Order: sequence, then C-alpha cells, then structure tokens
Amino acid sequence: MRRATPSVSHAVALEQRGEMGFANSLRFFSAVRVLSLAICVMLIFVFSVRLDAGQGKKHPPRKSPAAATWSEIDCGQGVQLRVSAASATPGSLLLVEMRSSHPLSEVKGKWTDKDIPFWPSDAALPKGTFEWQGLLGVDLEQAAGEYKLSVTEKPAVGDSVSCDRSITVRAGKFATERLKVAPNFVEPNPEQLAKAQEDWKKLREIFATVTPEKLWTGRFRVPLDGVKTGGNFGKRRVLNGKASSPHTGVDFPAPTGTPVHAAQSGRVVLAEPLYFSGNTVVVDHGWGVYTLYGHFSEIDVKAGDVVTAAAVIGKIGATGRATGPHLHWGLTVDRARVNALAIVGRE
Repeated sequence: MRRATPSVSHAVALEQRGEMGFANSLRFFSAVRVLSLAICVMLIFVFSVRLDAGQGKKHPPRKSPAAATWSEIDCGQGVQLRVSAASATPGSLLLVEMRSSHPLSEVKGKWTDKDIPFWPSDAALPKGTFEWQGLLGVDLEQAAGEYKLSVTEKPAVGDSVSCDRSITVRAGKFATERLKVAPNFVEPNPEQLAKAQEDWKKLREIFATVTPEKLWTGRFRVPLDGVKTGGNFGKRRVLNGKASSPHTGVDFPAPTGTPVHAAQSGRVVLAEPLYFSGNTVVVDHGWGVYTLYGHFSEIDVKAGDVVTAAAVIGKIGATGRATGPHLHWGLTVDRARVNALAIVGRE
C-alpha cells in the first residue's frame, strides 16, 4: 500500500500549531523565570532580616557582673552596718562593713562564739565616708539557724555606737565521696594516732592566733597557674567503708612537681610533714586569715619566712592520705573552715 500524502493546507495548519506551541512555551518559561527571580529576591530579603535579628541576639551588649546584694542596717548617728548577704551556707564567706560619717578609732564584732576582727578599709570611698571591714567565715559544720552579728564602733570623738543584725545559715548540701586509702589512714596504730593528734593540736593553736595586722596586699589568687577552680570542698567522705570527717579543702589534681604559689602575701607559720595532709605549709595572712597547702612532694619555704603573693612555696605531690598527686588548699577565717575559692578575688 502507498501512504497518503498530507495536503498543503494540512501541512500549513501543523506548522502554525507548532509555532503557537513554541510561543506558548516561551511565554511559560519567561513567566517561570520572572517568578523564580521574584522568589529569590524575597528569600534574600527575609534571610537578611533574620540574619540581622540573629546577630543582634548573638552579640548583645556586654553587661557588667551583678554586684553583691548587700544587706544594710542604719545604726543611727551616721553609722551603717553592711553585710554582703543576709543568709549563708556552711563553708561560705561574708564581707562585713561598718560605715560612718565620722572617723573611727576601733570596730569590734562578735558572731556565735567568735570575735570578728575589723580593720580600716583600703577602698575608695566618697568624701566624708569612713569604713572598717571584716571577714565572717561560716564554718563547714555550722548548724542551720539564725545567728546574731553584733558590731560596735568607737568614734575618734564621742560615744560608741552598737548595731545588731541576724544572719540566716541555711542547711548545706554536700555530696558523699567513697574512697579507698591505705588502712593506716583509717585505723592508725597508737603511734600514728598520737602523731595525728599532735598535728591537730598544733593547727588548732595556729588558727586560734589572730595577728592584729593585715599582711596581704591586693586580691587573693588560686595557688596554681592556669587553673580557675577546684573541687571536693565539703564532701562527706567514706574511707574504706567507714564514715570520716568532711573534706575541709579544695582539691586541684596536677602532675607531681607542679609549682604551688602563695595565694597572697603573708608569713609562713608551718612548713613540715603532717600525718594526714603530708608535707604541709600554712601561711598567716593576718586578722585570722590562714591558707593551708597539703600533700606537697617538696616544701620550698620554712616557718618564719615572709612570702609575697604568687611566691612558689612547694611542689604538687601525694604525701599523706592521698589517692594521687594533687594540691589540698584550705582556708581558715577566725577558726572557721571555709571554701578557699570564696576568698579568690577579694582584697
């Protein structure tokens, strides 16, 4: 069979139809292109707005650290008693200030059964303002309750002014730590026990002594370079399955031989091996403030030495009752065992 040959009119119709389809296709793709361009512009605009908003949230203006919430009492006659907090927990440290519109010759404080030493403040004060300050340490095992702080100021001229305020001690929350140590550090023999008791007596006598002058200048620091914080203060310890006394210091693990620095200037009052804390150094900073450094591998000072802030006083070790090389850093303020980190940054 022979195929039928399309007529001329049919061919023209097909050609016109093809041209129309092509034109329609061009118009379709042009419309899609315009629409795509419009969508891209909108997306860029929305993304820019969100990016600007996100950058605003990501980089807010820096705010200065919040100041301590001071508790203040007007004692009358131009005298004001200020405490850095109205409540505290065991092991904390409070700053107490007595401000007056007239010069003071003496300030005395009492809290629980302890005398709180005060000394003239070095802080920059408004003209006509006079201030004495003291540190109030809340002992690690202080029971929860309300305790009265009494402060009396003696002006250079005129009658004394006394002021009282209550400080709330809240119950402390400390973790329990279970450790394995050498048996002789849990159940020492009579000779070892006698040595430990002699050490405790020596430390109690040292901490009960208040040097009536400020031996430090500037802010206290952490005793290790490049370290900002430590741990284990206040932990209730179970040693070899037996309950023991709470941990009174802050621990800083570090390699044996790492230099240890004095937290501030002062006078070395003890530099010798103790039964539990091993090679130990105690520095008196004045006004009842003492720092203790334990478990040294080497002691680099001797009793009686006057040390400056950051002076190397020993090397990290694991002597005494220790499970590994570290620094045990203790702070005692007017016989109260306090978290040593609480004094970092204070002048």
